[in-house]
Amino acid sequence: MTPVAIADTGPLVALLDRSDRHHGWARQLFSDLRGPVLTCEAVVAEVLFLCARNRVSAKALHALLISGALKAEPVLASAPAEVLRRLDRYASVPMSLADGCVMHLHDHHERSVVLTCDSDFRIYRRKRGRAVDALVPEGV
Repeated sequence: MTPVAIADTGPLVALLDRSDRHHGWARQLFSDLRGPVLTCEAVVAEVLFLCARNRVSAKALHALLISGALKAEPVLASAPAEVLRRLDRYASVPMSLADGCVMHLHDHHERSVVLTCDSDFRIYRRKRGRAVDALVPEGV
């Protein structure tokens, strides 16, 4: 069984922004994936914000969402207490809302892998203290 891929903000921004240092990695990563990639609405909001701030077109993100190749789950709406407890637990890191939602998805998809450019996912833990299964670019 193929693991479910769960996208954090970094790889999506890198995919959209040709000037991002991880653009080549993200293009290869997403071209190799089979099936839809999961994410959360908080990640989509971060990606759209960063694209607007950096004057990068988000049309490819729109296309991924509309086609269903990228599925944004409403995690905060469905599990606010779980996500907010995790934010409190990692307040010293600090953990963003998007990271908390990604971790919630990771916990609820037993066979999943997080796509990220964020080294904080080395600190975070899944339920029962298990390390996060993640794909990251070299040097992160």
